[in-house]
Amino acid sequence: MSKETIGFIGTGVMGCAMAGHLIDSGYKLNVYNRTREKSGRLVERGAVWRDSPGDVAALSDIVITIVGYPQDVEEVYLGGGGIIEKAAKGALLIDMTTSSPALAVRISERARERGVGACDAPVTGGDKGAREASLAILVGGEESDFKRALPIFQVMGKNITHFGPAGCGQTAKLANQIIIAGTMTGVCEGLAFAKKLGIDPRKLLDCAGSGSAASWSLLNYGPRILSGDFAPGFFIKHFVKDMKLAKEFAEESGMPLEGLRAALTQYEKVMGEGGGENGTQYLYKLYDK
Repeated sequence: MSKETIGFIGTGVMGCAMAGHLIDSGYKLNVYNRTREKSGRLVERGAVWRDSPGDVAALSDIVITIVGYPQDVEEVYLGGGGIIEKAAKGALLIDMTTSSPALAVRISERARERGVGACDAPVTGGDKGAREASLAILVGGEESDFKRALPIFQVMGKNITHFGPAGCGQTAKLANQIIIAGTMTGVCEGLAFAKKLGIDPRKLLDCAGSGSAASWSLLNYGPRILSGDFAPGFFIKHFVKDMKLAKEFAEESGMPLEGLRAALTQYEKVMGEGGGENGTQYLYKLYDK
């Protein structure tokens, strides 16, 4: 039985690696990105360029998106000539952007009106996880759609969890970002504190990384910080977007989440100093001038 054709929209830092794994697994790909050059390597490997998200949807059995912001998600799915309007009956739509749970529900409802399935499936694991196909994937949607998508998720990730109906994947991802927010401030403050007071931060990293302070952020971003590597595995501007979404959703639920608010304030300072295009580990620069 031949594999379904996949449309992949959004071939940036994460998406290009994720789409590459699908090509390696024998899937035929239609691709689109606002900056066409970012899809060049995939086209060289056999993916077919399409001129719009709607064109991708019309020619694909399954459509995957991983774009920047909720407004981008809304535009490509719900805009005129977009994915939902052009998708064939029986198609499956998978948004892997970190976005709004409420928007995920809207997309699911509109999709079902047209006889199309939909999942929200944001990911965590950064550029390293995307390259190594070891992403954690947090999924919301109908059980039948999750089962259909599971073989595709298994090409791109390792820990794949179905949290419930539409919107639940996004809600779980926002909880994940809340955890990371506090962890990253701790990593950056701790390493800067050690350096300021004359402790070798590399020795601290080796020691703390094997004890109760160990975390994915410390073990993966700590070495980058100490080597001066602030290239984006995950952009600060996108992390600020995620934290703002989490803050809004938490406040609607009656939860102030002071730790999240404090981390957001620090990252907004870095944004204000022009650091938004750097990786999240660039927060360290706030403490080590």
